[in-house]
Amino acid sequence: MFRMWCKQLKNNQMLKDTVIENDTCDTRTHKILNGVVDACDQWDLSKPIWLDVNIQEFQTLKKTRFNQDNFIEEIPFDYLEIQIIDE
Repeated sequence: MFRMWCKQLKNNQMLKDTVIENDTCDTRTHKILNGVVDACDQWDLSKPIWLDVNIQEFQTLKKTRFNQDNFIEEIPFDYLEIQIIDE
């Protein structure tokens, strides 16, 4: 079971969080991308743009942060953090 923890943080305090689960036969990459889309849809947010720094950070740490630079629209928090908690 693939599980990813998504959370919105502002001033180092968690505003919202959700755990996205995926037990399909998709690739790991598709599970991650679909998980981010699911969390953003759940919170009515635009989808973040993956920059090279996010990809590198995610590959090494299994987590990354999306700040205002990753979103086209204004976001009401400092950053969105995603982290793999189970694969």
